[in-house]
Amino acid sequence: KNLKIKFLPIIDNTRPTTNKNVFTVEDYKILKVDTLDNQPISQIVLTKLLKQIKDIKSEIIILSDFRHGIFNKNSINPIIKNCGNRVFKAADSQVATRWGNITDFKQFNLITPNERETRFSLADQDSSISELSRRLKEKADFKSLILKLGSRGIFCVNYSKKNNNKNNNNLDDAFSIPSFVNNVVDAVGSGDALLAYSSLVMYKTKNLVAAGIIGSIAAACECEIEGNIPIETNDILKKINEIEKQLKYQINS
Repeated sequence: KNLKIKFLPIIDNTRPTTNKNVFTVEDYKILKVDTLDNQPISQIVLTKLLKQIKDIKSEIIILSDFRHGIFNKNSINPIIKNCGNRVFKAADSQVATRWGNITDFKQFNLITPNERETRFSLADQDSSISELSRRLKEKADFKSLILKLGSRGIFCVNYSKKNNNKNNNNLDDAFSIPSFVNNVVDAVGSGDALLAYSSLVMYKTKNLVAAGIIGSIAAACECEIEGNIPIETNDILKKINEIEKQLKYQINS
């Protein structure tokens, strides 16, 4: 309510609310305790979800896949179909303890997997990052990609609409953006922050450079605080001012 988010819960009394807790001592993570059910959701729940997706008028739909039951081989295609073709679609695959596949989300405007998830989905341990992105394009046919590389930052790829041949994609942009993190306190939630801000900026500006930079800044802000806390506009502006001061100092010196 404080964030003015319209929340439409679907109650499933057969499973617990997903709850994840990490026990820490100073800077050390000692124990992780999860309460969840990874079984696929029932057809009744899926039907309710599909109706909500179809009925809600949105400019952007973000699918964040943790593989805790909502996304599975029987639900992904119907969910995507009910999103429609005109809406801006973004997807992320976050499968630290589960099997998932970012290539299930085909023809999306933006996808933001990390390197490990991408290599898993393509069964490719050895290819370079650029080759990895080309192979991912062939499988997922995305328009734009932000590939998360952890402490190395992100690798961004933008493909043109001019050429629809999947085997001969017209690459418009490919570039890297370094991490903006000054001090990593807790990286939990950084992928969520990047997904949210990159999707919004990409939709509004159609500029992958802007989306990559703002998304990386949001991820950096999340990494520098304890816990998975929502990143607000003022946090982004503060970080931009810090980066600006650093750049001016480097130029002057």
